[in-house]
Order: sequence, then structure tokens, then C-alpha cells
Amino acid sequence: MANVVNYRDPLDEFFRGFFVRPVEFGGQGEVSAPALKVDVRERENAYAIHAEVPGVKKEDIHVSIDGAVVSISAERREEKEVKEGEQVLRSERYFGKVSRSFQLPQEVDEAQSSAKYTDGVLELVLPKKTAAKSKRLTIE
Repeated sequence: MANVVNYRDPLDEFFRGFFVRPVEFGGQGEVSAPALKVDVRERENAYAIHAEVPGVKKEDIHVSIDGAVVSISAERREEKEVKEGEQVLRSERYFGKVSRSFQLPQEVDEAQSSAKYTDGVLELVLPKKTAAKSKRLTIE
């Protein structure tokens, strides 16, 4: 009697029912907090920063500057509006707080800094602080 081997291609198994099976994020089907993605560019007199903060109201975005350290935080609030006769089958959008801090090579002039939020992108222009000129003391 011959042995019959049933071979299943693992890649085939992965794609079988791919569009029917729910896709899991994180460990227990929960969506993990997204990281704020930033682009930092250095100009002669300033730093230009673009941060992706989609789906957040500008009132819920906070930027703080402490010397050369820039911190960006944002909060996206969940809107629980379910109409009568409607039920939520799946919700994968993230709601909650995210934050990001990073250090620039040179201190920033907070008083001259500006921020603009358009189409989900936060744009910061952070002028470099002019270095204090050293003063030579005269010895008496």
C-alpha cells in the first residue's frame, strides 16, 4: 500500500481566504499607537519640521520647545456616534494620545518659532538661537 502525502503550500494557505479573514494588528486584535512621523531639515538659520498628524484637530496638537529639545503631542478623540439601526462591525482607527520628542543640534529661539497645520501635516519653522558671543574678562 502506498502512502499518500497531502502537501499544502504555506504561501497558498496564507492567501486562502485572505480577504475574508480579519487582519489583526498588535497582539489581541487591537490597533497599536502609531508613531508620529517627522521630517527634519536644517537651513542656514532655522530648522524646518514636517510631522504627520492626520485626523487630529489643531486644538489637540501641542508643541513645546526646551532649548534644543522639541516635543510634539497630539490626541485623537473617539467620536461614538452610532445612528439608530446601525452597529459597528469593526473599528481599526486609533484613538488616544501620541507624542514624540527629539533633540536638534542647536538651541531654538522659541519667541521667533512658528507652527502651521494643513491637511494633516504640522509644519514648524524653528529659528536657531544666535550663539552668545564670548566675552573676555580683564584681569585687574
